[in-house]
Amino acid sequence: MELHWKNIGPLENIPVQGARRLCFGHDGRPIAVFRTSEDTVFVVVDECPHRHGPLSEGIIAGNTVTCPLHNWVIDLTAGEALAPDEGRTPSLPVRIVAGQVHVGLPLAVAGTVA
Repeated sequence: MELHWKNIGPLENIPVQGARRLCFGHDGRPIAVFRTSEDTVFVVVDECPHRHGPLSEGIIAGNTVTCPLHNWVIDLTAGEALAPDEGRTPSLPVRIVAGQVHVGLPLAVAGTVA
């Protein structure tokens, strides 16, 4: 799949152990950009696979985020819910270039970005 790498700004705009919600989204859904205490950045669709809770408002611990609605824990590396829960939210590729965060969007989605 070809990607369009969208620059979403400097890494320091994302709080450590925090997230930012971006409304340009993926498949019509907002995405969340997470930064861990280790400065690792992950991007997933901002919806818990359970009841679509806003993961960007969840609590980050290590490489996971806990959904603020029902405490489901999502592994940010792949968007998978941790057992005993089951489900997945789509994840997107991300890279840091010269301190700028770039999100890889499929070209069909990137073409709709304003």
